Amino acid sequence: MGKLEASKLFCQLADSELKSLQGLAREQHFASGQEIFKEGDPGDGVYVVNSGLVEISGLVGPNVRHIFSQATPGDLFGEMAVLDNKPRSACAVAREETTVSFIPRDDMLGLVGQSPALALALLQEISQRLREFNRQYISEVLQTERLAVVGRFARSIVHDLKNPLNIISITAEMAGSERATPEYRNEAKLRIRKQVERISDLISEILDFTQGTPSGVVLAPIDYGEFVGQLVEEIRPEAALKSAELEVEGALPSVKLLLNPKRLRRVFYNLIHNATDAMAEGGKILLRVMVRDKEVVTEIEDSGPGIAPEIAGQLFRAFATHGKAHGTGLGLSICKRIIEDHQGWIAARNEPGRGAIFAFGLPRPPANP
Repeated sequence: MGKLEASKLFCQLADSELKSLQGLAREQHFASGQEIFKEGDPGDGVYVVNSGLVEISGLVGPNVRHIFSQATPGDLFGEMAVLDNKPRSACAVAREETTVSFIPRDDMLGLVGQSPALALALLQEISQRLREFNRQYISEVLQTERLAVVGRFARSIVHDLKNPLNIISITAEMAGSERATPEYRNEAKLRIRKQVERISDLISEILDFTQGTPSGVVLAPIDYGEFVGQLVEEIRPEAALKSAELEVEGALPSVKLLLNPKRLRRVFYNLIHNATDAMAEGGKILLRVMVRDKEVVTEIEDSGPGIAPEIAGQLFRAFATHGKAHGTGLGLSICKRIIEDHQGWIAARNEPGRGAIFAFGLPRPPANP
């Protein structure tokens, strides 16, 4: 296997061409770990491995080297720099005691010009290597993206868990103080239980979303005004912790809608927490509910800077985010899915002199005949 005629590239040459090639080739020996050539060296010739193992690698970042391929007996390497007459773009190192046949550049180009069979074989070899490199590149890009997605999910979950965990921590500390009354301890117990349920719902929602499983939402007739009023009272203390004042504009209507309260709560939490995040110095959040013929529209408006133009068209896509230290935009994607599971719609807009306005519509059930 150590002869040029055993090489998959040169085995198809005529005897006269092969004899000429053997006369041009120079045998070279390299110890294990010895460099054969490095990036930037002149492309002065090609190599065929007679025995041993050669590792081809390249720099893909500061001090980060990636192994592209390995050349074993019969394999050719170093041909790209010869063909395009440019410096070496990779490094070749003998990974064990290795013997190669070196063919100078001019001689190799002369052989290729004289032998159509060799030119075609060389083209096929380069094509195969480019395909393999492309396969490796796509595989590594996908792996990198998978890791990035895992990181984004982790950041999203941590960000969303912080608020209920903070409430649990503060409530438990106050309930455990000597001055806490029995009434306060009972209230604290209920508050902590609600936050634990909220964490459980949040995790279930994220798992539902990421697994892409059918949501199977069960809807029941609920008084929407009463539902929103209770939710506002629940969220208001959390908003206050971030110096945000949550107000209901106008009266909440008593209207029956088909809802899944647990899931719809997530929409309110996400939108209001996004509003508090947008107002670093604090501000005001207005919530209004408008009853129309066929739907009920809820708007949540903040006094922040509004929606950045760069992100306006991607708000409800997973991982779309802009100018936030935490979060990934997954929350708004979940909001969209929940509202659509209620057969509704959700949108966002800016208006001159006002902050961001998020609105969603929920259908009114048909009146009984």
